[in-house]
Amino acid sequence: MKLSILKNGVVRQKGKYVQTLIVLGICLVVVSVAAIAIHKIADTYIFKGDSITHIKREWKAYNYGNVYDISASLLKKKPFNNTALIYHGYASFFLALAENDTLMSQTYFDEAIFNMRLALQQAKSRTVPQLEYMLGKAYFYKNTVSSYYYYSDLAVLYLTRAEKHGYKADDIPEYLGLSYAALDMTMESISAFTRALLTRETDLLLLSIAEQYYKAGQSTASEQYLYRISQDCRDERITDKSHVLLGKIYTEQKKYADAEKEFSTILEKNENSGDAYYGLGVLYESQGDLVKARSYWRKALKVQANHPDALKKLADLK
Repeated sequence: MKLSILKNGVVRQKGKYVQTLIVLGICLVVVSVAAIAIHKIADTYIFKGDSITHIKREWKAYNYGNVYDISASLLKKKPFNNTALIYHGYASFFLALAENDTLMSQTYFDEAIFNMRLALQQAKSRTVPQLEYMLGKAYFYKNTVSSYYYYSDLAVLYLTRAEKHGYKADDIPEYLGLSYAALDMTMESISAFTRALLTRETDLLLLSIAEQYYKAGQSTASEQYLYRISQDCRDERITDKSHVLLGKIYTEQKKYADAEKEFSTILEKNENSGDAYYGLGVLYESQGDLVKARSYWRKALKVQANHPDALKKLADLK
């Protein structure tokens, strides 16, 4: 090792620091090149390829279309990859909700249900409750895009299983209430809707529970919920339905002036309400005026050609 002596007598070790810096520089270059290579490989084969990591990345970004495509590609290679099945089922569900084409929506729901049920067969215990919850919702919404309501019992089955297995979601009671209503299980529906009201109160929920109380023959309880809607509801469709139901109740109670007021309130805003004209027809039928009743049922058919109740009334009169 060479030493150099400075003029002031200080001795300096020559070349040691230069060599160290060169070695450090080379190491940094090697590490940087390796990092870039690893990043490119990961980006190509993990983050952008047919991988679970890529699926999760797209899922976090709410790119359900990408999740659907990547999981489908992965399932072609590994048909029973449970994670891919779950993500493909979930992505299909959300794509179905966003689809405006009814046939496409049905296709997506069918695909969602198929993949989630297959995933459920081999799912880990901690994943089962969420899968059951999503399956229950998928069957519920499948009803909304189907010609026949054959899936409410399955919606109830999976949603109640999800709750039994500890899954918590604020919307479960409302979905159960609507599903029980579709199955004509009135008291179960009322119970579920009442539970839903403890979490959040909406005008649609109030109307739903009012309809079920009316169906159960408890008009007084129904009126209480309809009154709550009338206080500050801004959704015209819901207020119109609440007026129609109140009109029915008042007609049955022989409060004809009150019933007529409810139906007229709708027609003042919307002259094309078949239900309001039909209700007025029933009101006059109850009073024995079949001529007026018939004229209002005809008006109902004029604005709604396939109004089932008006068609039945006129057919019965013939």
